[in-house]
Amino acid sequence: MKPGLKLYFAPETCSFSPHIVLHELGLPFELIKVNNQTKQTSDGGDFLKINPKGYVAALQLANGEVLTEGPAILQYLADLKPESGLAPANGTWERVRLQEMLNFITSEIHAGLSPLFNGAIPEEVKRIFKDKLNKRLKQIEHDLQQRDYLLGENFTVADAYLFTVLQWTRYFAIDLNGWPAIAAYLERIRARSSVQAALAREAMFH
Repeated sequence: MKPGLKLYFAPETCSFSPHIVLHELGLPFELIKVNNQTKQTSDGGDFLKINPKGYVAALQLANGEVLTEGPAILQYLADLKPESGLAPANGTWERVRLQEMLNFITSEIHAGLSPLFNGAIPEEVKRIFKDKLNKRLKQIEHDLQQRDYLLGENFTVADAYLFTVLQWTRYFAIDLNGWPAIAAYLERIRARSSVQAALAREAMFH
């Protein structure tokens, strides 16, 4: 029997964070690669029919519904197995704090790094983005000096997301070794079996 969940991904994108979470949860799922240029999928389909927005991640449910946008997908997955502790219970103050952190990552870190991939943007403009990013990294560094993970001593979906987008810094000469708490945090997450499993599974498509 085929798994009920399908995760549409592209390498080196934010879709890696729900991929990590699926392994953390131990849920069965089908992994489908998307060609970002042609929008063709590895199973021969047209990704634009799955997600008309045209970008990953997209999570297709057994009933055919498709969920997009990383923070929404991450919370949906965590709530499938509340006992996992990957997200606090809905309606709690701790859940609001998670949503606050996910919004910070998506609007300040993810959106702050994305323009750097655009070769048409002049270097002096990219420096503005990098300067702003450094301010955000300073805040994260401060927080991680106090605790092992973003929300405390336990890994959550927010950590899967931040780990994923911070991997992109290596393309832009942003040396995270200058932020020792962040560098140690990334190594802790990289060592998780879920991350290694996701890396290995995506490598099978190369």
